[in-house]
Amino acid sequence: MPAVDSFPGLQRSKPLYSSDDVTVIFVLGGPGAGKGTQCAKLVADYGFKHLSAGDLLREEQDRPGSQFGEMIKDYIREGIIVPMGVTVQLLENAMGATIENEGKRMFLIDGFPRKMDQALVFEKGVCPSRFTLFFHCPEEVMQERLLNRGKTSGRSDDNSESIKKRFKTFIETSMPVVDHFEKEGKVVKVDAVDTPDGVYEVVKQKLKERGIEPSK
Repeated sequence: MPAVDSFPGLQRSKPLYSSDDVTVIFVLGGPGAGKGTQCAKLVADYGFKHLSAGDLLREEQDRPGSQFGEMIKDYIREGIIVPMGVTVQLLENAMGATIENEGKRMFLIDGFPRKMDQALVFEKGVCPSRFTLFFHCPEEVMQERLLNRGKTSGRSDDNSESIKKRFKTFIETSMPVVDHFEKEGKVVKVDAVDTPDGVYEVVKQKLKERGIEPSK
């Protein structure tokens, strides 16, 4: 396996894509805050390409011949963040494929950056973000949603023990990212307790305030 610091995105001194040419919105929130549901609505109405860091990692762990598969499985099972180089490279690859094959240049990157160093490396080497869409939700609400999802999702991390680890990881590692971007005026905060449709109405209004309109 290549050294974690050998990925192209970690080596560049300037971003691969310009924020004038490519729009990146980070989507953060605790596990169960409803990020995926809201992203699906935004894709339908705004024409974004939705890239979930977690989905890319799960796909990679099951891809035949993947050099990262077993390592990713171990990290996900323990609720620990996968090494930065792997996640950044998978996102960069997915963005490049989307631009080349679909011509889309607006991305919702869901569940990333999970740590401060991921944020800094991605913005320096891949593309600066427009802002972070942050879904705020109390822990007890998120836990109830995840346990319900776990009845049908088949996901190995939708159980009480993994959920507790994921909450702890989010508070300790991801909230500093939100705080950092908030200081830069690059956070759009949305209360995610309401129904999915109710939350989405707020999201649309906040995107409009940032100059982003539906494509249809």
